[in-house]
Amino acid sequence: MKRLIAAWLLAPALLFIGLFFVAPVAALLSGAFRVDGSVGLAHFAAFFDEPLHRDVTWRTLRIAGLATLVAALLCYPAALAMVRVRAPWRGLLTGLVILPLMVSPIARTYAWIVLLGRSGAINAVLKSLGLAEEPVQLLFTEFAVFVGLLQLMLPLMLVSLVSSLENLPADVLAAAATLGANRWQRFTQVVLPLTQEGLIVGGTLVFTGCVTAYITPALLGGPQVLMLETLLYQKVNQLSDPVSASVIAVLLLAITVVVNQLLKRVAR
Repeated sequence: MKRLIAAWLLAPALLFIGLFFVAPVAALLSGAFRVDGSVGLAHFAAFFDEPLHRDVTWRTLRIAGLATLVAALLCYPAALAMVRVRAPWRGLLTGLVILPLMVSPIARTYAWIVLLGRSGAINAVLKSLGLAEEPVQLLFTEFAVFVGLLQLMLPLMLVSLVSSLENLPADVLAAAATLGANRWQRFTQVVLPLTQEGLIVGGTLVFTGCVTAYITPALLGGPQVLMLETLLYQKVNQLSDPVSASVIAVLLLAITVVVNQLLKRVAR
């Protein structure tokens, strides 16, 4: 009887999710596998036959993977420092970390356009130091996209690691130090294994966010540095190619799932 009541209570929510989420996503993804009335992978083979598509896919994976790695390397020391700060300063630091998430990605990306432009602050510093005689081309490069995505996603990694480190028992580090472990051994053999869930969550959020980002690659990379999301936009709005758009959507979903499982496997 209780199960029946629970099923009736869940039915409206399940119906809503099925109609407005599962069904549209299934209809979108199914277009990538429909080939002349049957099911096949011909659309994927045709998609990867194009050198441009292969280059865009590899560029997306490369930039997203590099941004995730650099975010982890930068955020672990910062998270370790933050958890050692006492209240109320820790709350202030946490607020400063979360604050960029409240700013529109468009505004943050335009700030990078100002900094990376030919007349921007970075080029001015390079010329004043004598490192460049002429303005360096920084915009519309992979470097610009990488920097923009890294700055955009850093708070997600930092918040995930801080949350995980806050649950780390304080006495385990003291015990490891008592047993003769140096700082590197304490980090690699104690801190890292016990906070791997935060690293997995942060890595998944950063990698997925980089792969599926559109505004930052479109503004900082332009048509010269296409990524999967910007290519998806072109296929739908400029080329009217819904089949290729469905293939890209399947790739984005598959990449997200595979990366999450790989991070979990590496953690184990």
